[in-house]
Amino acid sequence: MKLTLRVWRQKNADADGTMSTYEVDGISPDMSFLEMLDTLNERLILEGEEPVAFDHDCREGICGACSLVINGEAHGPERTTTCQLHMRSFQDGDTIDVEPWRASAFPVIKDLVVDRSAFDRIIQAGGYITAPTGSAPEAHATPVPKPDADFAFEHAECIGCGACVAACPNGAAMLFTSAKVNHLNVLPQGAPERETRVLDMVAQMDEEGFGGCTLTGECATACPKGIPLTSITGMNKEWLRATRKVAKR
Repeated sequence: MKLTLRVWRQKNADADGTMSTYEVDGISPDMSFLEMLDTLNERLILEGEEPVAFDHDCREGICGACSLVINGEAHGPERTTTCQLHMRSFQDGDTIDVEPWRASAFPVIKDLVVDRSAFDRIIQAGGYITAPTGSAPEAHATPVPKPDADFAFEHAECIGCGACVAACPNGAAMLFTSAKVNHLNVLPQGAPERETRVLDMVAQMDEEGFGGCTLTGECATACPKGIPLTSITGMNKEWLRATRKVAKR
């Protein structure tokens, strides 16, 4: 395959960025998108040019590090992570635009790399449970009803990639935050922080400068792990419940 790549290049956070055009040839349809970028970077290095900076880690669709907007879509045309997107999803001769996540809360560090530490601070605000020190408790010591366990697992699948933010026209982080809140709030282990968790995490989300949610659904469509849009309504109910409980004190 021969492709034309239009890649966002930005030297650092303070510099102005621009789209640069590159031709790549000999691309196998079985390559992943990141392997195709590796091929481009190998050529750039041999030619004495600066390689394109992009985030990656496990390359198995687990860690959420790969974060690219491809032809205007978060993670590209398939509902998967960028590292699991293969070049057979494109045609020989295609022109492909490659950009970083676009959100004020995710400032560009260099080229295609953005700072997603805002997600870390949301987790630090309440994405944990109170647990006594010592050895791990016996697995069946705290029974969890199967519907609750299934609900928790569904939301625990969120890998924090940020595709929901990149896809949202408002740059909202509600799907990510709701996945973390719902995952823990439905379990008995998360009960001690149930109210403070949702209040603190939503407050931190707002403080980070993410946009407001208007339930357009683009976040759920782009999510590679299929976190449902109903996750947001579930978190909203938790937030209202916690707000009313705090107001009564």
